[in-house]
Amino acid sequence: MQEYWELYMKNLEGNVASVQFNAGISMDIEENQYTYPTVAFVKAKLKEPKENGLLSDNEEAEILFMEDKLEASMIKFRIGKYVGRVISDGSVTFIYYIQFTYNWPDFIEFALNEHQSYEITNGHNDDNEWNYYQKLLYPTAKEWQLIQNHKVCDSLKEEGDSLQVPRAIEHKVYFQNDENEKALREALEQDGFKIKEEIKNEDGVKGLDFYRLDKPFYHDINEITLALIDMTELYGAQYDGWETSVVKSVIKA
Repeated sequence: MQEYWELYMKNLEGNVASVQFNAGISMDIEENQYTYPTVAFVKAKLKEPKENGLLSDNEEAEILFMEDKLEASMIKFRIGKYVGRVISDGSVTFIYYIQFTYNWPDFIEFALNEHQSYEITNGHNDDNEWNYYQKLLYPTAKEWQLIQNHKVCDSLKEEGDSLQVPRAIEHKVYFQNDENEKALREALEQDGFKIKEEIKNEDGVKGLDFYRLDKPFYHDINEITLALIDMTELYGAQYDGWETSVVKSVIKA
């Protein structure tokens, strides 16, 4: 299994949730389903969560230590793989997929012997379809886009960009079928976008490269890209992200 972790925020049963998950193993789902057919969890009630139910700075070190102990226990007993963590509503839940359950009690005892002050529950269920991973941890298309938006914005800031200066932001979209291409072009142009060129991806799928003057600030680009996902899906196409140039702030003497 590959290790490639992502962190993002989502709404979970009406509560804000912080989700960290191993995205790398999504490429090996079929093999993982066969090898690790049981989902298991360890849930600890936070002692002093923030008002929104998330992890406070005061408690972070202890929770990370618990996470490390659980990971060490998983390696010691060789029963499965840690796939993600959800912090929400005043609790942290660590999620695993395991091969067998007969030594699960030994795993718990070894991992949590230093954390008796926490209210902790644990359990396991059959999940050979990996529904917990795919439906709880793995982000939707929109959640994935927000993750990517944040990365690009952070990268621009590291280059000295204030993100507040409007500039041409290019977007790409690919058609599942191109029968609605004309209608999508018209919808994009109505929203102020200009078509740059027709494109094709590595598989020969046809698409469009288009742009508009906008600010790439976090909130602004989130609103733009989520609207584009809705629009492109309406016309049977798939949004494929954005890029722009760095615009550094000029400091006047």
